[in-house]
Formats: sequence, structure tokens, C-alpha cells
Amino acid sequence: MQTPLLEIKDLVTVFNTARGRIKAVDGVSLQVHSGETLGIVGESGCGKTMLALSIMRLVPGDGRIANGEIIFSGQNLLTLSEEDMRARRGSEISMIFQEPMTSLNPVLRIGEQIAEAIRLHRNLPAKKALELSVDLLREVGIPDPQKRVRDYPHNLSGGMRQRVMIAMAMSCHPKLLLADEPTTALDVTIQAQILDLISSLKQKNNMAVIFITHDLGVIAQNAQKVAVMYAGKIVESAPVEALFAKPLHPYTEGLLESIPAVCAASGRKGEYLKTIPGTVPGLYDLTAGCRFQDRCPYAFADCQSKEPALAEIETGHFVSCWKYDGKNSLRE
Repeated sequence: MQTPLLEIKDLVTVFNTARGRIKAVDGVSLQVHSGETLGIVGESGCGKTMLALSIMRLVPGDGRIANGEIIFSGQNLLTLSEEDMRARRGSEISMIFQEPMTSLNPVLRIGEQIAEAIRLHRNLPAKKALELSVDLLREVGIPDPQKRVRDYPHNLSGGMRQRVMIAMAMSCHPKLLLADEPTTALDVTIQAQILDLISSLKQKNNMAVIFITHDLGVIAQNAQKVAVMYAGKIVESAPVEALFAKPLHPYTEGLLESIPAVCAASGRKGEYLKTIPGTVPGLYDLTAGCRFQDRCPYAFADCQSKEPALAEIETGHFVSCWKYDGKNSLRE
């Protein structure tokens, strides 16, 4: 069996606050192979972005990684010094952040920002790095790249800024790309272009990609595997086809049922759009048992007293739910 490029084992990321310690990422385990796309989905506040920042070792503020392993190319990133991690960050592992306008430096020209990463990780002179910046802008589809390298971020549209972020992330040909809501606030046409761009760069470089999104349509079109997060935990993971054909966790069922459908194609004309009642619980307010119990239509006694483990119900299909008895069947 192929060795995973990235393997996360029982990762826990905590924050010490005035109200006590909270676990923003709580016991997450997953694998990603070279050339594979993993989608991580869930509502806002489920811990998706904090998981990505933990992989990059960029946990903000008073947060820290309290437990677990992050094995990348056979090495535990949590054992590296900050200097060694900095050398890998941006070269072997890159991230596209959610909002490019706040990620780009407003007082530096676009070309300088891309060239800085190239000089740092590839040890090239400034002139050569700037030439490569032009090539990268051309590769991500920005017109007139010789002119655009002299522009500032505010001179560009949202879609072009996102392309600049992709160019920066790809400047050193990383093995792993983390894309955190890469199409947020873009219109649907630009969204499709950005997703196609990431897909083509992935294939060209045999790169692994982790897509972080709340949009299940993006996952259906771009990922091979999907992990569903809820309140800091992964509650279901499976190949994309299996999850869409047969969701096992009630939360996943709710997410899929809440997707608007084209009535003429679906036969759902006149139906109300289904929603999941309630909201994601605050990490301060977690109770014993399953974290989804207050919103779950199937909840029963075990859900209130014990937290279910993530178990393999079908081949490659894992779920954390007391609804299943561990024998591939539904409890009556």
C-alpha cells in the first residue's frame, strides 16, 4: 500500500481562555496521498481552518498543539525546530488563505511579494526571482503579467488577487496545498475558473490538495475523499462517491439535504428547503456524549452519556455515531 504523503494522528489543538481550556481540534486523524484531493467540510466554527493552521504550525494567539502527530513525507512536523518548519512552510507545504486582501501586504507590489518567497526558498537572485514571478502570474491566467507585477493588491479584482495567492503558493512547487475556502466571495464564473486552475496545477505537479469548504458541490466536483467535521471532530470520512450515495452520520445527511436543488431536474418542485435545526455548539458549552445530540433526529440514551468513536462501518467509510451497532447495520 502506498505510504501517505500526510498522516495526522489524534491531533489536538487547544486554547487557554478566561473561561477555561477549549479544544478547537479534538482527536483528528486523517491521511492524504500524493496526487489526491481531500475535502474537509462542515459549518463555520467546526474547526476546519484551525486544522489547516495546525498542519502549517501557525496556530494563532494562545493556542498550541497539545497532542498528536503530523507526519509529512515520513517526518513528524511537530518535532521540527521553528527554523526547520519555516523552511518547509511555503516550499513543501503551502496554503491559500481564505481572504486574499488581508493575506497580501497592501504596501508591497505583487511581484515583490511572489519573488520574496522564491528568494527565500529557492535561493535565487532578485532579478531571476522577479522573472519567475512574471512566469507564475502568466501560468495562473493573469493577463499582461509584466505590468501586473508592478501593481499593488488594491489594483486587482478579487479573482485576480486569489490567482496571485495561488501563484505565491505554487512558487516553489509544493507537495501539499491547503486551500481554505479559495472561492469565498467570488462570483460563480470566477469560482469555476479558480477551481479548474487548482485542479490543473495539481495534476501537473502530482500535488496533494486539502480543500476546506462548506460547499459540498465543490467537494463533489474536485475531491476523491471527504471528511466531515463537527465541533472540532471528524464525524464521518469516506470516498466522495460513497458519502454522497450513502451518508451515514445524521449531520452529513442534514448537510446534503440542505443543498438547494434545481426543481425541474430533481422533481422537488414546491418542496421547502430542509435545514439542520439549531447551531454548532460553542466549545465552552460541550456536554457529555455526542456533540450533535441536540440537533439530531435519531438521538437516544447512549448519545447523551457516551461519545461515539470513529469506526469503519463499510470499507473505507468511517462514522462516529451510536446509530450503528458496529456490524454494518442501523440500530432499530
